[in-house]
Amino acid sequence: MELSARNQLKGKITEIVRGAVMGEVMVDVGGQTMTSSISLSSIDHLALRIGDAVFVVIKATDVMIGK
Repeated sequence: MELSARNQLKGKITEIVRGAVMGEVMVDVGGQTMTSSISLSSIDHLALRIGDAVFVVIKATDVMIGK
């Protein structure tokens, strides 16, 4: 799959929390956890499971940096 987003990070799913409509997917990316909120239908359609290797794709117009 080709994407225009430049920020594509490889990771592994460590946890999936299912809510009523949305779910949170936690992904370990080089020792850091990134969380994505996606629909349950997307979780099911992609057949996401703990331990799966995935890509985290970040596409944003603003990126904030704090110190």
